[in-house]
Amino acid sequence: MKLTEVLLNRKRSEGPKDEAFDSWSETVQALPIHLIGAGKYQPRQEFAQEALEELAESIKTHGLLQPVVVRRGAIGYELIVGERRLRACKDLGWEVIPAIVRDVDDREAAELALIENLQRSDLHVFEIAEGYERLLTEFELTQDELATRLGISQANIANKIRLLRLPTQVRDIISREMLSERHGRALLRLANLEQQLQVLERVVADDLSVKQTEELVTSFLDPQNSKGKRDKPEKRRKLIIKDLRLFTNSVRQLTNTLQSSGLVVKVDERENDDIYEIVVTVQKPHGGEMNG
Repeated sequence: MKLTEVLLNRKRSEGPKDEAFDSWSETVQALPIHLIGAGKYQPRQEFAQEALEELAESIKTHGLLQPVVVRRGAIGYELIVGERRLRACKDLGWEVIPAIVRDVDDREAAELALIENLQRSDLHVFEIAEGYERLLTEFELTQDELATRLGISQANIANKIRLLRLPTQVRDIISREMLSERHGRALLRLANLEQQLQVLERVVADDLSVKQTEELVTSFLDPQNSKGKRDKPEKRRKLIIKDLRLFTNSVRQLTNTLQSSGLVVKVDERENDDIYEIVVTVQKPHGGEMNG
């Protein structure tokens, strides 16, 4: 039996149900993969290669448990739901894929794409926020209307869209370091990019919790009356140690930079009860020494 026959004869009840398919009764058909173009409303911006490889291996072993969903385009078909499945099947060398062809307009296509990805729960918060923003703007919906259509709260939508006020540089760091939505919301209190980046540096270096991040932001906003000023001695000691660690790391990074440029650099570090001493010796190109 051909691969497509096996796939098309598989009962849908064999696989996990996807709520996005619950009300659909269309017939699954085999479509040539090369005729299916990317969906213009795909909210996911990054596709982890390792996860795609795992999905491809699962499909190879168990078959494709859920068809992709497409709509007819000017040429061929446009993908609505199933970007990861389509990519995995391409990687497996499939020429056709089980698909449901839906007759939907742009708004329905955008909503279905976002809902399907939200159910996967592995989108980053900024991808979700941008998906909400696009639906609101392109289809002139209110936040309440969108919340009703997606089955979520209006506050959920508002909180995520607010995160789009963060500069791109800040968003990139939050995404790369896999910080939480609440870390991002704490940074919104700082209007200055430089301060946001300074706080982020501390958050990443010291693995700060959301509460610690909020306290750090407060100290930037009101340094004279920040909580840090009222901390117990033990807490102040911990902050000093963290600041010292940042300083020593900066010195080491500078040393590495000088060494990579060809200079001969020696660093001596000594510590006693009251003093932490760092002596940096840089040899001049002509052979002399300069101490700092």
